[in-house]
Amino acid sequence: MFKKNGSLYGLFFGFVAVFGAFLIEGGSFKALFLFPAMLIVFGGTFSATIIGVGFDKFKRIFSLIRMAYFPPKYDINQLIDGFVKVSVKSRQEGLLAIEGQLNKLIYPFPKKMMHFVMDGTDMDLLESIALGEMKAMQGRHNTYISMFNKMGGYAPTMGIIGTVMGLIMTLANAGKDPNTLIHSIASAFIATLWGIFSANLLWLPIADKLKQCHQEEKYMMEVSLEGVMAIQSGEIPSIVKSRLMSLLPQKEQGIIGKK
Repeated sequence: MFKKNGSLYGLFFGFVAVFGAFLIEGGSFKALFLFPAMLIVFGGTFSATIIGVGFDKFKRIFSLIRMAYFPPKYDINQLIDGFVKVSVKSRQEGLLAIEGQLNKLIYPFPKKMMHFVMDGTDMDLLESIALGEMKAMQGRHNTYISMFNKMGGYAPTMGIIGTVMGLIMTLANAGKDPNTLIHSIASAFIATLWGIFSANLLWLPIADKLKQCHQEEKYMMEVSLEGVMAIQSGEIPSIVKSRLMSLLPQKEQGIIGKK
């Protein structure tokens, strides 16, 4: 369970560590959750991001956050097993007979590549198409990863802006009740807290998680391309399996090799 939802647990522990320490020191939730400070930090961060990347990309922020905390899983062992079964069918009955076996490849990319093989696409052209799709995927992913990295840079700055604004208001009220001024100064620094907190426990970790999602999808596509080219070359199932297993870590090679 911890491995499956590790990102959510990490976020929870981050909240507990930061805000728990604040409460232990005698702070209160009311002091933390100040709407003006949070509006400056989050509203300013979102506004700067929209200016930088455009609203069309920014509007995907919530689906990307969901992807970061609930990433798609790629079962490479099952994919390899599917390629071996397709290879067996191909050797027995020919390439045109494998269409009914394509559901065993489980992901859209290898299925699409196998359809190209069935249509008689040249191997060099097939590889070019696959690499082009992988390059386009990397470009899209890097755009969204960069967006969250930028948000991680904007947020602390917005926090400083909120703190400066709070201090200006405090100084404008100089000469009034000292207790009120001290309370105002404390409130002013809440904006800085939210800016640094959101950058380091929200936006930057999400960017790192999206990088990991990209690497896992890219790995699936690389394995798929090797499998498709092996089948197109007419290699026997045992060679297809060995060729794909060689892309796995040594520990996993031992596990799948026993099946």
